[in-house]
Amino acid sequence: MSDVGRESLTDKVTSAAKPDSEKSYVEQATDFVKGKLDAAASVAQPQEEKTTTQKVGDALTGDNRNKDIA
Repeated sequence: MSDVGRESLTDKVTSAAKPDSEKSYVEQATDFVKGKLDAAASVAQPQEEKTTTQKVGDALTGDNRNKDIA
């Protein structure tokens, strides 16, 4: 994904698939920061400018107040 601050759906799924108990502190901190940056970018980006993948990812992760993915 080329949008500044946005994390790809693949990265989100990959990160979520590995339990925190198996991650180093650096991995956990990186995931936390990436998640916060992605959430902020999601809120800042207008819904009509998002790709379908971004809309689905935002709806699944709860990063967007507007859950309209259609």
